[in-house]
Amino acid sequence: MKAITKTNIVKKAVFALSLLFTFNAFAQEEEASEKKLKISGSIDAYYRTNLSSTDQEIAAGLSQAPPTSFANETGFALGMANVIAAYDGEKTGVVADLTFGPRGDAATGGFNLNQLYAYWKVGEKTTLSAGRFNTYLGYEVIAPAANFNYSTSYLFSYGPFSHVGLKADFALSDDFSLMLAAMNVTDVNNNLTGSYSAGAQLGYKGQYLNFYYDDGTGLGFEVDYTGGFDVSDDFYLGLNAAYQDNDGSGFYGAALYPQLKTSENFSLGLRGEYFAQLEDGGPVFGFDDATVFAVTLTGSYTVENLIIKPELRLDSLSEEGFLDNDLAPAKSLSSFGIAAIYSF
Repeated sequence: MKAITKTNIVKKAVFALSLLFTFNAFAQEEEASEKKLKISGSIDAYYRTNLSSTDQEIAAGLSQAPPTSFANETGFALGMANVIAAYDGEKTGVVADLTFGPRGDAATGGFNLNQLYAYWKVGEKTTLSAGRFNTYLGYEVIAPAANFNYSTSYLFSYGPFSHVGLKADFALSDDFSLMLAAMNVTDVNNNLTGSYSAGAQLGYKGQYLNFYYDDGTGLGFEVDYTGGFDVSDDFYLGLNAAYQDNDGSGFYGAALYPQLKTSENFSLGLRGEYFAQLEDGGPVFGFDDATVFAVTLTGSYTVENLIIKPELRLDSLSEEGFLDNDLAPAKSLSSFGIAAIYSF
């Protein structure tokens, strides 16, 4: 048997410690590597019923609903499943934002890709992104977990959803930011026309002035202001205004989003919106010069990662574009819905 000496004990101790430190360093490296890949997302479903009109089918597969995007089915209905995989390197990264379900299909044209882009942090104040990314125009977004109201506004619904192209974000100072973009025309993944669009955004302390322009094969021209203010610790006021013109066809309007936090788990928010078509008509109901005034009252109750949103909505149109309970023409539609959104 080999004799155990003090020297052997020291050698074995040093060897054991070196193994421990090596394993610990490897574990920390693995942990740091795992932290770079982040998985997040949400799922949502809802129930909606008309108060001033029937829920029965009025056309093939269609029920009476506000002519805005999403949450337009009656009875129990699905929103979407949204899964976001983001890998963030030291200077580069990628985001893959997948959607499944009616809300996602309506927003992506059935591609199941809400966003898919890579980015490069060229410097401390400059980032380049290429691929498909959500629009910078408007107050609301596609994923319902990021909106206070569950149903969406006219300004959001008739503006762009997403863009495919290249954008550059510049942090000009602690308060000012600038974004410049060259893209396909809005909401087009494959460029089959040879037309492109340009975009820009100027930001100052959470207030954003946005511009979009193409040659008329898409939206044409749109200018948009999006922002908001913390009036107090519990009261927030959001703002959105937009003007869009494509050779005389388009819209303009404004929306206010007052939101009051009444407790740790519950908030109450109102969306008041005025939306109007230009003289040559536009997308709403097919009427010339139609105007809409819509009010949406939404509650938001949070339990851990689950958000319950009851919502009462009234849409009032200048023309008889709705139907009442007797299926007679009407200028207004009231409806109630309740949504469940789980974020992870």
